[in-house]
Order: sequence, then structure tokens, then C-alpha cells
Amino acid sequence: MTKRERKVIIASSLGTVFEWYDFYLYGTLAAIIGRQFFSQFPPATQAIFALLTFAAGFLVRPFGALVFGRLGDLVGRKYTFLLTILIMGLSTFSVGLLPGYDQIGVAAPIILVALRMAQGLALGGEYGGAVVYVAEHSPRNRRGFYTAWIQTTATMGLLLSLFVIVTLRLNLGEDAFQSSQPLFLGLTGGWRIPFLLSIILLLISIYIRLQMHESPIFQKMKEEGTQSKAPLSEAFGNWRNGKIVLIALFGLVIGQAVVWYTGQFYALFFLQTVLKIDLLTANVLIAWALIVATPFFLVFGSLSDRIGRKPVILAGCLLAAATYFPLFSALTNAANPTYASAIQTVRAEVVADPATCGSLFDPVGIRTFTSPCDIMRRTMSQQAFRYTQVDAPAGSAPQLVVNGGAPIAFTDAKGFSEALGPAMVAAGYPAANDPAKVKITGFFSALASVQALKVIAILTVMVIYVTIVYGPIAAALVEFFPTRIRYTAMSLPYHIGNGWFGGLLPATSFAIVASTGDIFAGLWYPVFFALLTVVIGVIFVREKKGVDLAD
Repeated sequence: MTKRERKVIIASSLGTVFEWYDFYLYGTLAAIIGRQFFSQFPPATQAIFALLTFAAGFLVRPFGALVFGRLGDLVGRKYTFLLTILIMGLSTFSVGLLPGYDQIGVAAPIILVALRMAQGLALGGEYGGAVVYVAEHSPRNRRGFYTAWIQTTATMGLLLSLFVIVTLRLNLGEDAFQSSQPLFLGLTGGWRIPFLLSIILLLISIYIRLQMHESPIFQKMKEEGTQSKAPLSEAFGNWRNGKIVLIALFGLVIGQAVVWYTGQFYALFFLQTVLKIDLLTANVLIAWALIVATPFFLVFGSLSDRIGRKPVILAGCLLAAATYFPLFSALTNAANPTYASAIQTVRAEVVADPATCGSLFDPVGIRTFTSPCDIMRRTMSQQAFRYTQVDAPAGSAPQLVVNGGAPIAFTDAKGFSEALGPAMVAAGYPAANDPAKVKITGFFSALASVQALKVIAILTVMVIYVTIVYGPIAAALVEFFPTRIRYTAMSLPYHIGNGWFGGLLPATSFAIVASTGDIFAGLWYPVFFALLTVVIGVIFVREKKGVDLAD
């Protein structure tokens, strides 16, 4: 690797790490942010609106890909992703300065949503620019390895955000971090500090990227006057290119996306929401798995230079689909053994007239449930109690029967929720302070616990799956499209796959859990799409490893 190539990779990768750091801060702190900006709503509704605001950043990513992809193909790679990091950094810094609902009322959540959408738009343009820029500077026989450095940035950004948050939590204390730490201008809460620190990262990124030169392939095309005059219509307005976009989306990206979000986000969500592992412990365990597995992005990127992008990505999708159920079962046994035993031995039955029980599928969390049967089942899912539904005669009042004992009748939502926990604990589910659950008190204390090491090992396997599918994906997408429309054409399928199919995975998977009563049922979402990608990829995707990008 030449000095110039190293500079290109470092400049592109560092900027992208900072951008992902900005993006993930909100997701990691969504619960705290919900209490600050949606305080006019009940706690459950606060969490829902906070997650919907987080989802808004994912939903607009494809539009950012169109806007900035077009700009990148018209004006150039360098200035476009210089602009995207400026938008991302200023948006993130502004979240740290934004007063809460108690200070400025309804303007607070409106501005917050606008800032999240600006972040999503910027990220939609950032990734494609960084990947194309590095690829167009890379030797064709090392393109997978060089672009794999960009692939590490999402994980490194998540790891950096987790490190800053965990450090502040340990040093400030939980109360000060969430709300009481005084800052300036009447603002309080240590959670704002990671957002405010992003201004330092922004200045570093801008300085580095101002030293960069335009991609030589794009510069040559521009000097010859052969660049596209209408990248959007050329990329998506004719079947020849549009067909390739669809093949890339369904034959590579969707499977990669669901494996990526399962291994890094749904695993964290599962630890906290289903297994009831405290926030600090869950974050530290995931952080260690990321540290151990991140070098494998380079391993599998390099492997794709030798055997091809397609076999590596599709093998990762197939491996993940085949092993997710046993892996999450092992994770449950290792992290919360009492709970793992309870879901096998405790028999909880919601006995109700089937006519009064509807679908609980609610991936965006905005439905209101009024039927007693629906409220009972939803409450059980939210508290992570496994149940089965048993049909009762028409007109029967719904009730919960645990291990064949005396029925628990439904009176109202609050009364049922308060009665449910003690009944299930008495039947064998763990109490909130169950000593058998994995728990750590510091970052390095995880390495002194056999139980924590088991959990880290399982999580590391999942993150290695992420590296298999994600390491080569950048090189694969870059090689699919000509220079004239490369920025535009590769960015859209990537951000539809990762922003929509991947970004909505945690909410959709948990909605499946809530609607079935089975804590593992949500895994059918990534398994289905990973297998779909394997089938479509095997049939339709053509291997293009090492093609001449200037051709």
C-alpha cells in the first residue's frame, strides 16, 4: 500500500467513523432522549416516539442517496462527501444544544425530528462517496481489502459511541448522566456531552478531507467531458441499469443488511428488552464482541479479492440463517439461565374467546389495543413472558392460567400488569435482581467473569457473520456500475436495503415476538431475508471481482 493510498483510506475511513458515531448516538440514547423531548406523553409512548424519531433517520437515507449521489456524479466525490459530513456533524452537535419539551414545548420534538432527518439524508450520501472514492483509488486486485477499511467504520462508530457513553455513565453516575448534570445555558444532563463532543470530530474530519484530491477516474472522465448529465434517469430510468440495481438490492444487500442489524443491533435489543440485562452490562458485552470481531472485516474483504464477492457474501447469509436460532438460544442460557429455564418449564396460557383476539403486529408502535385479550398478550410480550393462546367458548372472559393454577382474571390494563409480574416470578421466572443474570460493573470487569466471557463469545460469532457479509459488499456494489453513475446507482440499493429492511429490523422482529408470544419468533425476519438473498444471488448475481472501474 502506497503512502497516497494509505492517506486516501485514512481520510475516508476516519470521516465515516465520525459520521456513524453521530448517527448511533441517538439510537443508543433513545430512551433518555424520549424522556427529554416527549415528556408530555406517558413513559411507554415516550419510548415509542423516540424509536420512531430514530427510524426517521433510516427512512430518509435512500433519499439522501439520490440527492447526494446525483451531486457526486455531477460535481465530484470529494466535495459531495465533504458536504455530507458537515451536515451530519452540525445536526448532531445541535441535538446536544436543543432544549427539551419542558423548556420550549412542542418545538423541541419537531426540531429533533428535523435534525434526525438531516442526519439520515447526510448518511445516505456519505457512505457511497467514501466507498467510491476509496475504490477508485484502489488497485483492482486489492479492491476488496481496501474498501473493507470503510466497512469497519460503521462498527467502529458504534464502538466509539458506546465507549463514550459507558465512560460518562461510570464517571458521572446514572442520575447525572440522564438528567441532573448541569452544563450551560440552563441545559442539564450528561447525555448531551457525546453530542457536543461531535464538534471536535467534525473539525478533524473537515481538515482531513480538505487535504484530499478528486478521484483520478472521475477527474479523467470530467476532463474528457464524458460524465453523466442526468445520473438519476440514466441509473434508474432505463431497464438495463435499473435491473442491475434490483439484482444488487435483492441478491446481495438485503441479506447483508438483516445479518448486519441482527448481529449488532437486535442482539443488543434482545439482551436489554427480552433478557432484561441492564444497559451498562449489555453495552459493554456488545462492545467487547465488536473489538474482537472488527479485524475480520479486512479478512473477508481480502478473501473476496481471491475467491469473489458473491460466494463470501452469500455464504455469510446462509451461515447466519442456519444458526441464528441456536445462537440466540445459547445467548439466553448464558446471559439469563433462570429465564432460559422458565421459558421451557413455565406454562402460561391466555384463555380467551378467539373472536376477541386480534393481530398484535405493530412494527412502528402506534396502534392502540382495547380488547382485553390483546392487552393481556401485549403486556406479556412487553414483559418478555412466553405464552400460548388457548381458545375459550364464545363470550368467555379472558384469563391467564399459569401452570394449571388458579386463573388470573383481567380487570384493567394496569391491574393485570401489576398482578402479572409477581405471578410469573412465583411460577419460576427470575426476579429483577436475580443474581444468576450476567452483570458487570466496569469495562474490564467483563473479562474476569466466566459468564460474561461466554456471552461475549456468542455475540462475537454473530458479529463475525456481520464481517463476512459486510466486508466485501462495498467492492461488490462499486463493481456493478460504471463511473458515470456509480455514486448514484450503488448508493440507492445500499440505503434501501440497510435503511429500510435493516434499520426497521429490531422493531419488526419485536412486533413478531409480541404477536406470537415466542421470544425467538422475531428471528424469522432476518432468516427469511437472508435466505431470499441466497436464492436470488445464486441465480441472478454475476461475479465482477477485479473489473476495470474506468471501463
